[in-house]
Order: sequence, then C-alpha cells, then structure tokens
Amino acid sequence: MAEKEEVKLLGIWASPFSRRIEMALKLKGIPYDYVEEILEHKSPLLLALNPIHKKVPVLVHNGKTILESQVILEYIDETWKQNPLLPQDPYERSKARFLAKLVDEQIITAGFVSMARADEKGREALAEQTRELIMNLEKELVGKDFFGGKSVGFLDLVAGSMIPFCLERGWEGIGLKVITEEKFPEYSRWVKNLEKVEAVKDCIPPREKHVEHMNYMGERIRSA
Repeated sequence: MAEKEEVKLLGIWASPFSRRIEMALKLKGIPYDYVEEILEHKSPLLLALNPIHKKVPVLVHNGKTILESQVILEYIDETWKQNPLLPQDPYERSKARFLAKLVDEQIITAGFVSMARADEKGREALAEQTRELIMNLEKELVGKDFFGGKSVGFLDLVAGSMIPFCLERGWEGIGLKVITEEKFPEYSRWVKNLEKVEAVKDCIPPREKHVEHMNYMGERIRSA
C-alpha cells in the first residue's frame, strides 16, 4: 500500500487566496489537513514556513513548502493530473495566467485597496475603473459556462474566489453596486454556474460574516 501523502494548507476562512486553494484541492479530490490562521496573531508555524511574506496560503506537500496562491494552484495542477485546471493549449494557458494576474493585481487594487482609502466621489471613479477591468472577463466568458469551457479551471478559481465571493461583499458593506446583471450578463451567469459546483460552494465564506470582515479590512487599510 502506498504511503499516505502529507498535504496541509494554512489559510484564513475569509481569504480568497486560501479559499481558491481549497477549491482546487477539492476539485482534484485530494485529502488535506486545514490549519486556520488568525490574521492578527500569526502562528509560529506560519512564520516559520513563510518568513518572507508571513501570509497565507501556505501549502505543505510531503515536507515541501509552496507559497503564493497562483504558484500553489499551478503546483497542484502539475502534481495531481486529474481534473486539469490550466488549459492544455499554450495560448489559452497564457491568457488564463494574464487574466488571473489582472484579477490579483489591478482589480483588487482598484476595487478594494484604493477604494477603501477613497472618499465617496473617489469611490465612484474607482468603481467605474473596476467595471472597465472586469469587462475583460465579461468578454472572455461569452459562449462559455466557465473560463475553462465546460469545467471549472484556473481562472475560475482565481476570479471566483476574489470577485463574487470577496470583493462584492466589500462593496456590499459600503453600499456600492459595482456589478449589475444588466451590464455584466455573462459574469452574472458564470457566478450562478460557480455556485452550483460543490467544490466551489463548499469554500464560499458565509455572506454576513464576510461582509463584516471586509468592513474590518477596509478600516485596517484606512488606518494603516
């Protein structure tokens, strides 16, 4: 009998970065141990495993430590071949990586970090900037159930964990409507499709608790 693999994930319940890793592990059917970290009181284990950034997620696989959520997703995809996440076609793969970077760098900056610091007028301008960025995803979804086609893939996990199941809770907390079904019909349909996937649904943070958390994170950004 093969030895049991050690797969451990250090995460935070509200973090889109660690939630997307859980989604990937569940989609792949990989058993794992989950260690919940506390934002303000990082454990000695987390500090030892990720001394540079001191952040979640951290994946430990058979004693090896893998850091940064998109890197971890690619590691998972290359290590466990079932239910592939990244497209096989090189062009489609490069496009998925590019758009994932757009989500984790530009959309989160305009749609939350900068917005948390802005006044009401500034928020409206940033909301419009965020809409323009998300329109790139809207166009990519035309004629597809998911970014990966008929099945959930790499970009679905990155964008899904970040926008509908995180940033939208932040906008809800400040009473801002950034995305409407009228303007973003493909995106809205995609979110509904995601919510039907068990591996995704199991990892969506509870709404009310998450809205409160996002308000708290906004306050932290403003006071920094």
